[in-house]
Amino acid sequence: MHWLLLFLAILAEVGGTISMKLSSGFSKVGPSIMLLVFYLLSLSLLNFALKGIEVSVAYAIWSGVGTALVVIIGIFFFSDNLSVVRVISIILIILGVIGLNLGEQQQYSNNTLSEQRDMV
Repeated sequence: MHWLLLFLAILAEVGGTISMKLSSGFSKVGPSIMLLVFYLLSLSLLNFALKGIEVSVAYAIWSGVGTALVVIIGIFFFSDNLSVVRVISIILIILGVIGLNLGEQQQYSNNTLSEQRDMV
């Protein structure tokens, strides 16, 4: 459940960032309101996700995946430049998120083994 909340927080954050682009510096009312709504929703969902995910892992995934998605959306919908450096950077973000997730699973596995030894 906490991972679903984190995923939804990421989507809301991306929605907020896209709304920021569409608001043209708060000069358009609709996107400006949506920016605030999406960011409030994103931070609220992230807050609930933190009940079950370490803050360092959740925040890194939230910001990293959100950044990667915004770069991809920028390239496809806002004609942002696509370069080798950007592609490599997105790959590094994804690898970092995978590494953080694997590190959390390793820590969980070590804690479980430690608890089992304590019970014996």
